[in-house]
Amino acid sequence: MLTQTSNGRTVLAAVVALALDQLTKLAVLQFLGFQQEKVILEGFFKLVHWGNTGAAWSLFRDNNALLAIVSLVALLILVAGRRHFNTGTPLGDYAMGMVFGGIVGNIIDRFAHGHVVDFLYFHLHRRSGEELGFPAFNVADSAICIGVLILFVLSLQSNGQTADGHADASTKQSR
Repeated sequence: MLTQTSNGRTVLAAVVALALDQLTKLAVLQFLGFQQEKVILEGFFKLVHWGNTGAAWSLFRDNNALLAIVSLVALLILVAGRRHFNTGTPLGDYAMGMVFGGIVGNIIDRFAHGHVVDFLYFHLHRRSGEELGFPAFNVADSAICIGVLILFVLSLQSNGQTADGHADASTKQSR
């Protein structure tokens, strides 16, 4: 069964993250015109169809081709060096797969659409009427962030433990 090996769990999570990302983006492309918005919760949440040619928070805007190449190189480095990030747990395998699937989802957008399709937009209104929003994002972005967060937490939990799960002697002495 696919989930019985580390690689199998990673591939499964990557495929699920990629499929959810691409299916949700397909729905956005079908039901919202470019730059169109649909209010879901007034003053808090909109579905939008925005294009991001930059990185997170639109940093390096209008560098889509360069960012596609950088993303592809980063993905290849992460895949090749995966063992350095391995937490040795099934949850870590799934988290790594989420990161891989998210990266691939955004790379597909960059080549297919010339930008990353962002569609989840959370915001608040100030008393002045000005909209204060978190940058729009998508399922791929969420998968990457959640996967990295899980890997980070797992690495903190395993810090100071030996391979068999017991606290390292040097760690015990320093406590």
